[in-house]
Amino acid sequence: MPSRAATALRLGAGLAGPASFIAAWVVLGERADGYSPVNDPISRLAAAGAPTRAAMSAGFGAFGAGVSLFAWEYRRHVPGPAWAALGATAAATLGVAAFPLDSHDTMHAVMVAPAYATLAAAPLLAARRGWWPAYSVASGVVTAAALTWSVVGSPTGLSQRIGLTTGDLWIMASAARLLRSRGSRRSRGSR
Repeated sequence: MPSRAATALRLGAGLAGPASFIAAWVVLGERADGYSPVNDPISRLAAAGAPTRAAMSAGFGAFGAGVSLFAWEYRRHVPGPAWAALGATAAATLGVAAFPLDSHDTMHAVMVAPAYATLAAAPLLAARRGWWPAYSVASGVVTAAALTWSVVGSPTGLSQRIGLTTGDLWIMASAARLLRSRGSRRSRGSR
């Protein structure tokens, strides 16, 4: 049985990882000269030679590390394969960072595809197991539609941000819900 502190750390990582990623692209996108969050993909901030590369890569890394820790803990609390989709999202996101635009474009695209697909799949898989069904389905559908549009349509940056933010907020809400339910059980047990 894992310790309470380790469980809380892994659940908290489900909040911290996505929040760090979102904060990185918001702050760096605002500060980067000539960068358009509406038209340019987030990966442009981590492109080879970009002045924001190190900081944006750290944001990708925080997401990957945080979501992988959260996925491991999520599997203990919610039955079904959603945890595996979360783990795959984390791994693929680390791959996106490892293969930056302007030096590894093909491998970058290869890593983006599973990152997008599994981010959309996680809430849909969770909904099948009764985990916040309406919210999970809505999150999965919006994430899938927006991320698909970011690949085939325009503007890329805006649709990408809608999809990633929707999926990331679902992860964060799930982490917060599990943390809250843990706290409720603990306080009921202490009465």
